[in-house]
Amino acid sequence: MRKTVLFFLMMMVSGLILAQNEPIKVVFDVTSSNPDVHRTAAKHLRLMAEAYPESEFELVIYSGAFKMVDKKSSVAGETLSAVVNRDNVDIVICQQTMKRHKMTMDDLIPGVGSVPDGIYEIIMKQKQGWGYIKEAN
Repeated sequence: MRKTVLFFLMMMVSGLILAQNEPIKVVFDVTSSNPDVHRTAAKHLRLMAEAYPESEFELVIYSGAFKMVDKKSSVAGETLSAVVNRDNVDIVICQQTMKRHKMTMDDLIPGVGSVPDGIYEIIMKQKQGWGYIKEAN
């Protein structure tokens, strides 16, 4: 009896481990100007990308979050610089946000890309079945 219980317990644990290895696609939405949100979002992105290397992650920055990817003032720059070159990570900023804040691609952390419209990018990702995480304070 004890061996049977142990066997079923092991099967349940292995099932949980396997279930968490299924590839996922997640888009992170960051609009906050709060540096603590920037640090937390960068940490979440890094941890997820490392834990699930077969999954895809995109960090979309717009509105007040523009400083998150500004290479001169980002409080999350070190973390983002380390994760942006991973094959399963894209970090993008809204071109409309860049325009409002008079930013150019040279102002960004190397490897950060841009999209014409951050909100549209998120909607399209969701339409394609991506999960959605709003990073906020």
